[in-house]
Amino acid sequence: MLLDNIRSLYNTGSILRTADAAGVERVVLCGITPRPDQGSRQRRAIAKTALGAEESVAWEYQADARTALVSLVADGYQPVAVEPSPQAVNLFEWTPTWPVCLVFGHERDGVSPNLAPHVETVIRIPMLGQKRSLNVATAAGVVLYELLRLRLYGT
Repeated sequence: MLLDNIRSLYNTGSILRTADAAGVERVVLCGITPRPDQGSRQRRAIAKTALGAEESVAWEYQADARTALVSLVADGYQPVAVEPSPQAVNLFEWTPTWPVCLVFGHERDGVSPNLAPHVETVIRIPMLGQKRSLNVATAAGVVLYELLRLRLYGT
């Protein structure tokens, strides 16, 4: 999983906690995404929601998301951006190719334009309400658990 320019310490912690619960292999934190190694304030805020997952989930920091994604693709991962775009494939109609690297970008701006050429697929979570969007940590949980369901039980 690659997190690019996620601004909230609590979103980072929540995503790490959900990644632990879903058995994610590793999380790559990029750009301005807060990290547990950035000082005591950052560590405490992330730990508040991660509840120890910042220690149990393998995570790494790479400043440049494009470089990180190119490396993951070279390692055989299918890069999949999660965006609330009408042109994206519905999460529940998508068939993943394993291993998958989920790419989450900034909540308002989405995945950085320099990542687009390196993303094979864009998926979206179906939305029925007025807002048509979820908090990035919630979106990560929805997608991770759909992948976990597919991995454990198939289609």
